[in-house]
Amino acid sequence: MTAPATASIDYAALDKAPRLLLEAKLKPLQGNRFQPTGFADLGPARYTLPDGTEMLLVESVQSVANRMELACWDSAKDDLIAELKGLPYIRVKRADSGALTNSVLEAHRINSPYILEGEDRNVFNLLKKDAAAMEIGPVDIRALAKLILKYDPNAVVHGVFLAKKELAGGRLRLPRLLSGFIEASNVTAAESGGVKNDRVDPGGDAKQGFGNVPFHRTEFAGDIRAYFNLDLALLRGYGLGDVATKLLIALCLFKVRRFLSTGLRLRTACDLEMVGSLTVTRPTGFTLPDGDALLGECGHLIAACKLLFADPPITDVEWKAGKIKAGKGKKGEEGGEATGERAEEIEDSNE
Repeated sequence: MTAPATASIDYAALDKAPRLLLEAKLKPLQGNRFQPTGFADLGPARYTLPDGTEMLLVESVQSVANRMELACWDSAKDDLIAELKGLPYIRVKRADSGALTNSVLEAHRINSPYILEGEDRNVFNLLKKDAAAMEIGPVDIRALAKLILKYDPNAVVHGVFLAKKELAGGRLRLPRLLSGFIEASNVTAAESGGVKNDRVDPGGDAKQGFGNVPFHRTEFAGDIRAYFNLDLALLRGYGLGDVATKLLIALCLFKVRRFLSTGLRLRTACDLEMVGSLTVTRPTGFTLPDGDALLGECGHLIAACKLLFADPPITDVEWKAGKIKAGKGKKGEEGGEATGERAEEIEDSNE
């Protein structure tokens, strides 16, 4: 494999840096108020710094990871955006009606039950075969990273935990390479509310969905900032080779750029935009290319990494709906942290 002749990223400036840290100032697209993420039984995550500054979590690490994955996806075509074609992923198909889901969109990525728990054991058997050398003894993280890269490089970027005892005793996990979150400082609350009106029977039983139902609503104003962290030391430790390492760096930077330019409508009442430019806080002197340059770089590097990927790059597995088991789901772990389940954070039900 050979690297592309031209590069838009100064990779040499990152060679000895343990982290690449990025920061962006955000503001509401209209007005001053915004609605933060909410958690069941907790509400918004508010906290106070030792100096008295009132803080608020606007978007968590898990949610930002999910949104950066969506930055690579064309929902209209139900596929990766055209410029990233050739990047591997696992597609789940119904026997009679086409695509169902895939490892890019699934909360647990390759560990999705739709990929590993159905009657079609194709992907499970491929993973078991490729991970056979890790059944006994310490997990070879370098070998595991190459295995995950083969089937879905996005899962290397965002982390995965193959929590199946049949796969090396459930010990196969990669932490996130790229993480991000959004928080606000010096926040003040804007309390409001409203009424769900029932024009037929205002005095009806609210427990059954009838009647006029008043509700409370809290929004906030403050200084909003997004933060991103690319763990370069962890990436180098995977030993994926020069070209694959450059691809993952370029892909991570593109995800950040794309999220900030197209993915900041976080909720109905939380539509944000970036103020000024994306800032590199570490390492000093590194210049971040624009989104188009990064996308072009990804295209060149995907072609250069073809021999490291599954052939064909999209691995299909069939799912039969009748195999879905009823019951309460469990929250998993991923590299010691939550897996970023897409239902974890909730919007205000009254908006």
